[in-house]
Amino acid sequence: MKARIGLAMIAAGAATITTQVKAADDPIKIGVLTDLSGLYAAPTGPGSVFAARQAVIDSAATHKGRRIEVVAGDHQNKPDVGAGIANRWIDNEKVDVIVDVPTSSVAFVVNDIVRNKNKVFLASGAAASDLTGTRCTPNTVHWTYDTWALANGTGKAIVTTGGDSWFFITADYAFGHALERDTAAVVEANKGKVVGRARHPLATNDFSSFLLQAQASKAKIIAFANAGGDTVNSIKQAAEFGIVHGGQKLAGMLVNISDIDALGLKTAQGLMLTEPWYWDASDANRAFAKTFAAAHGGRHPTMIHAGVYAAVTHYLKAVDAAGGADGKAVVAKMKELPTDDPLFGKGSIRPDGRKIHDMYLFEVKRPDESQRAWDYYKLRATIPASEAFRPLGQGGCPLAGG
Repeated sequence: MKARIGLAMIAAGAATITTQVKAADDPIKIGVLTDLSGLYAAPTGPGSVFAARQAVIDSAATHKGRRIEVVAGDHQNKPDVGAGIANRWIDNEKVDVIVDVPTSSVAFVVNDIVRNKNKVFLASGAAASDLTGTRCTPNTVHWTYDTWALANGTGKAIVTTGGDSWFFITADYAFGHALERDTAAVVEANKGKVVGRARHPLATNDFSSFLLQAQASKAKIIAFANAGGDTVNSIKQAAEFGIVHGGQKLAGMLVNISDIDALGLKTAQGLMLTEPWYWDASDANRAFAKTFAAAHGGRHPTMIHAGVYAAVTHYLKAVDAAGGADGKAVVAKMKELPTDDPLFGKGSIRPDGRKIHDMYLFEVKRPDESQRAWDYYKLRATIPASEAFRPLGQGGCPLAGG
């Protein structure tokens, strides 16, 4: 199949990428709303746009002659910018589904817009578990991971093996607050304690004052409830402060493989982290990584890129099964159909919109353990799907039923 791809800049930093399959009725339009140039661009950004486009190409057999278009927008990690793009896409450009949306504060705005306009939101980059809790809607599916799953994985593993006093360095917006909240709940439920916290603005360059507070707390664990460039900078500066040599341990509560690559194994070795997907875990994952790396200068895909690919794949199946792109009808069909794609395998979507699959606890390898490029993780534990995510009835979602 030959794909025709056009790239043009449009308002608010958005770009349009069109993949033509066959001439048909009105096209399905997929909007990848992401961070194309900021601190989350490496784990999401252009890679998420590529993943959505690749899902369209690989799913061509199920399109039944329908034309699929993929457009991309840069929300700049600002809710007002994200809202402007989402509204314009839906009202003027007839976008049917918005995908990815890292930065939970932006995701909450998009979540409301999509519900009110009866479109579909497939969250992969956003982490706040509230998207399938108190802020759940019949138009949203939350793929990949969330703050509850990260806390249950990394947080529980650390606190039950002796890390019973914690200090949080937290990104001061919705995502950081949710990740700190969910992790603190796990720590305290397992008889640990939170001895302090410090909150930093998004895209902070200097973490020295926060690290000094953490150091002075004498907490066994300094937990970074942040992501992307903030996680990389905070861990690098912690290494410069010699915090680990002083006896305290670091916990990155949301770490992507792109962060490990930026840190290097010498700095990142020994970090525990929770993810649902790793490029070297199966032949299918390795094949996707090879295709991705060829288009990205050797860089490998993150769990978020994989989540975009899988979510779009399942969405397209549901559109065909539902016979159209009505938002609530397609999401209902996504929940009805078992999920099955090359990267996440078989799974399901709950009534609250939470995609269910296994999560994995990884430890970052030492430099001498890594045998080739991007060989960064060793598996420590598999968290089965039945335990990986918050129980259906505990999130406060009205769609969860009794």
